[in-house]
Amino acid sequence: MNDNRTCFKNGIRDGMPIALGYFAVAFTLGIAARNAGFSALQAMIESMTNNASAGEYAVFSLVASGAGYWEVAIMTLVANARYLLMSTALSQKLAPETPLLHRMLVAYDVTDEIFGISIAVPGRLNPWYTYGAMAVAIPGWGLGTFFGVAAGNVLPLRLVSALSVGLYGMFLAIIVPPAKKNKVVLALVLLSFAASFLASRWALLAAVSSGVKTIVLTVVISLAAAILFPVKDETEAAK
Repeated sequence: MNDNRTCFKNGIRDGMPIALGYFAVAFTLGIAARNAGFSALQAMIESMTNNASAGEYAVFSLVASGAGYWEVAIMTLVANARYLLMSTALSQKLAPETPLLHRMLVAYDVTDEIFGISIAVPGRLNPWYTYGAMAVAIPGWGLGTFFGVAAGNVLPLRLVSALSVGLYGMFLAIIVPPAKKNKVVLALVLLSFAASFLASRWALLAAVSSGVKTIVLTVVISLAAAILFPVKDETEAAK
């Protein structure tokens, strides 16, 4: 019991910087949610149940464009697919006798940052460490979205529009560093921009919703990249 308590406290300690970062990022998501017609409470609940920046932005964008339920569900699955791989890797970090309930609770919030600190724990991962990080990170994300919507409802329209650009800055911060290091990633990013632009202008696709176009382009480009440019694991790279 004492070991669990210590791990929980350590998780809170390591999760506090993540929570602060989440609050700032989620604030801009709240602006996007407000523009899509979400109330502050609705946006916060959405963030508490879908703690993923790309996945949430996809949801808010699709809702704003009038997409249907299936389009939103599929795009959220595609945008969050990387967490399936993270969960698989993290499951190997847990002790073999870890109950299914603990595995499911840990999987609830396998974000990039929480995965990073959890996988870096020396030895086996005690689920209570991840619970500690989640205990501060999830409220930080939810409250950031809540206050983003609340601020969007009281701030001038021009300022809200300016703040909404911050989310694009976040995504640029995600794609620019790896694109600078890897020419393949850079080419794929540019190809995605071009394909998205052409799909929005192509008359034959005029009847297709933007949500479906985004889903198809994401799957096709990602699949082609995985087949043509597979990423080698550490053992293969060392050979």
